[in-house]
Amino acid sequence: MIELRNVEKTIKSPAGTVWLLRRINVAVQEGEFVTFMGPSGAGKTTLLSIIGMLDDGWAGEYIFDGNAVHKLDRKKRAELNRKHVGFVFQSYHLLDNLTVQENIDVPLSYRDIPRAQRVSIVADILDRFQIVGKKDLYPNQLSGGQQQLVGVARAVAGNPRLILADEPTGNLHSAQAQEIMELFRKLNQQGTTIIQVTHSEANAAYGNRVIQVKDGWIVEDTSTIRGTVTA
Repeated sequence: MIELRNVEKTIKSPAGTVWLLRRINVAVQEGEFVTFMGPSGAGKTTLLSIIGMLDDGWAGEYIFDGNAVHKLDRKKRAELNRKHVGFVFQSYHLLDNLTVQENIDVPLSYRDIPRAQRVSIVADILDRFQIVGKKDLYPNQLSGGQQQLVGVARAVAGNPRLILADEPTGNLHSAQAQEIMELFRKLNQQGTTIIQVTHSEANAAYGNRVIQVKDGWIVEDTSTIRGTVTA
């Protein structure tokens, strides 16, 4: 599904060129649940942004489902992103002036989906996530856990093949975090590919593979099922 070949990224600083990613070579198969781990500043979120086609200032090759992303212009990458990728962020990124129902509808509104069909999809998602009773509430009327639940609901509304989660439980207490991770596990079991960035060993244990990143390099790629280094 995903293949990165010699992907690198640099930025300019007063001290000169700073490497954010170095010679990243990694493949993710459809249906995997992969975790990127490593210290702050290791390059994990940068790598997630590239995979999500939000960042185009990098070098190397990126193949997504047979599409050569590195050869696509920004518009084509955005189309590929909207069609196949859902995002979940640590800070929720809900729109404060929209209700729960309207927030979930946002990614659908960017697609060529008739209004009546969008209403039906949102209704199904509200029921699936058991938040029908909160559909008319605004984000500031929800707890942190409820906001993240809406964030996940919004991410899956478009039925993406890939969910990217950046520290998805970083602002939640342990019970809320467990609820969100159990939800990710269920989505993965239903066939959704998930890639998360986390510092949490407990969160990593929900997946089947951990990739350690340090100073922009992949230093270890381990299957958590077999417990063996795979690359």
